[in-house]
Amino acid sequence: MSERYCVIGNPIAHSKSPEIHAAFALQTGQELVYERCLAPLDEFDATVRALIAAGYQGANVTVPFKLQAADLADRLTERARAAGAVNTLVFNSSGGIIGDNTDGAGLVGDITRNAGVELAGKRVLLLGAGGAARGAVLPLLAALPAELMIANRTLATADALVERFASQLAQDQRLAACAFDAIGGRYDVVVNATSASLLDAMPPVPAGAFGPGTLALDMMYGKAPTRFMVFAAAQGALARDGLGMLVEQAAEAFLLWRGARPDTAAILDRLRLAL
Repeated sequence: MSERYCVIGNPIAHSKSPEIHAAFALQTGQELVYERCLAPLDEFDATVRALIAAGYQGANVTVPFKLQAADLADRLTERARAAGAVNTLVFNSSGGIIGDNTDGAGLVGDITRNAGVELAGKRVLLLGAGGAARGAVLPLLAALPAELMIANRTLATADALVERFASQLAQDQRLAACAFDAIGGRYDVVVNATSASLLDAMPPVPAGAFGPGTLALDMMYGKAPTRFMVFAAAQGALARDGLGMLVEQAAEAFLLWRGARPDTAAILDRLRLAL
């Protein structure tokens, strides 16, 4: 009998996770069933308990339940604790729940593997200081950039992230915060972790942050480039959306559950064509 997994969210019909994990299973020769699970907004915990009782082995978690998943888990991985949110649940045989966060690892994996950009020794600008940004900080620092600057509309929120992760710095690494209007100089990598693209808006980042050779990655994705991507490309940057991050974070979850890392390149190409 195939082991069962799902992605929990509300709404959930748009999720590409079942397609991605079905491709992973086919590629790695494993039998599993992966479904979408619509959880009522006030019944996330009950939904997870029902999945465990029905014999599911794990689940992905998407909006708006990532914070609730962190509260529900019996144990959090280091990166889930750092992010303060959970997007992957592992159900063990005794009914316990392990919470992990693969979003940041997916971001770094897409930058280094799919975009072919090394982060070591680079200047990295992270736009935003909310949940998406928080999940990215630890994996980004682990990739050993020379500098990680967190820019946010409210400086105090970005300062709080710097304070939270200051103990994770390697030797000669710099982690700092600034307001959007204080961003200075050109960066090698600029990551948009704000919600601006959901609103078809542009985060207030200056043109001087980009240049030829800059990788500008928006965590959002769609059929058309976001305003952030269009603006960055106009400054000579290489613009990239968040589809690769989606596939790479899914591969991290698959590795947790199945002990095998799939090759993501062909799957990413297929999803890109289907947008």
